[in-house]
Amino acid sequence: MSSDIGMVKMMAEVVWHLLTGAVVSWVGLNYGLAQIAQNTVQAAEKGLASSIAEVAPAVTPLSPAPSLTKPIDEPLSESWAAYRSRFIQADGRVIDRESQDRTVSEGQAYAMLRAVLADDRTTFALTLNWAEANLQRRPPLVKPAPDPAPEAAPQSTSQPPSTPDAPLDSLWAWHWGQREAGDWGILDSNFASDADLDAATALILASRRWHRPDYLELARTKLKDLWDYSTVTASGRRPKRYFLPGPIDSFQPAPDQIYLNPSYLAPAAFRLFAQVDPGRDWKSLVDSSYQVLEDSSQLSMVKLPSDWVVLDLKTGRYSAPATDSTLRSTYSFDAFRVWWRLAMDVVWFDEPRAKAYLAEHLPYLQKLWRDGRRIPARINLRGAATASYEATSQYAMLYSALAITDPAMAAEILEQKLLPAYQDGIWDNDRAYYTQNLVWLGLYWADEHLDQHLADEHQIRGH
Repeated sequence: MSSDIGMVKMMAEVVWHLLTGAVVSWVGLNYGLAQIAQNTVQAAEKGLASSIAEVAPAVTPLSPAPSLTKPIDEPLSESWAAYRSRFIQADGRVIDRESQDRTVSEGQAYAMLRAVLADDRTTFALTLNWAEANLQRRPPLVKPAPDPAPEAAPQSTSQPPSTPDAPLDSLWAWHWGQREAGDWGILDSNFASDADLDAATALILASRRWHRPDYLELARTKLKDLWDYSTVTASGRRPKRYFLPGPIDSFQPAPDQIYLNPSYLAPAAFRLFAQVDPGRDWKSLVDSSYQVLEDSSQLSMVKLPSDWVVLDLKTGRYSAPATDSTLRSTYSFDAFRVWWRLAMDVVWFDEPRAKAYLAEHLPYLQKLWRDGRRIPARINLRGAATASYEATSQYAMLYSALAITDPAMAAEILEQKLLPAYQDGIWDNDRAYYTQNLVWLGLYWADEHLDQHLADEHQIRGH
């Protein structure tokens, strides 16, 4: 896009294109661009829009945004290259350099999602294969007791190794790192459902973009296990199914009580899953997700989402975890992701509930920005800051949402907080693993290269 146009596209979004449940279309939504200079791009856009209109929800054009002084497509490309170099080993392991060089399943899934968006087949395959080889959940190894031997027979001084059992499921152990003995391996075999959700999303997109039916088959296998082991149904006249943050036995401590993490709820992904796994009612999770988000945010006096909440399935009431729990009902680093996940449901599906949630629950943060040009990284249920520092990751997640509700403020945050935190491919510092991922994902849809996105559509759709 020419910088002379004077308007920037704040988000380039994804529109899901259903062709017998098969093909996804990635579409750049032009935020108020009055015209596109190149006739070739105009023709491509017109043809693509016509095809999408037959099956996809209509997308309402968004308000024009102020011009930005620095494009973000170059930092996105450069930062992905820097991330691969700094945080991804040659074998595909993603390293969390802020936490003893551990690996978490979330990191593998983020890398896969970013790789498919960046059309990076090699990195996608490497990160997927490493996770499949190293994060599979298996039963604990138990050495068999030796057979009784005659008294005169010499006793063996070594025990032949046991053959590992088959994996428990297709989900990934969430925590891998260095053990006390000095070797490396799984430290916690529980799974984190957001990682498997994002990995399944990436697999579906990769299967369509690169025509890999094996990726789709693996995604379906993961979806079956996610449904079986990470969703529960509340009884009653109108039963509702909820998406848990991990294994049922860990997050449903009592029959009528479940722990939820609102940032794990991804309505747009659930719609995608419904396309490829029609035998399970994934769309019911769209409805319960919006109910959880809306109702649990009422815990906050300023209507912000929390990192963690507790739901009483019998009464439908939400509460904060007990004070002796390590889980907290506070707006912080987990809850930041709510803005991004709902922004995706707007730009993918034009979902009115996502728009309504953003309009109702962003104003307190918008006020903080207008009043002082800063937003603290932690805010308690009373609306008081519990941290004096800010978080670049929060600003990026907010950017994806404010581009929908307040493009002018989004542009201010980009110029005053996000771009100043960037240097030589790195956001904040070269140990900030989490920040690299959230910033990149938050900014990806603001890529100005509409013509490149249009080219991508044809690759994904097989045209």
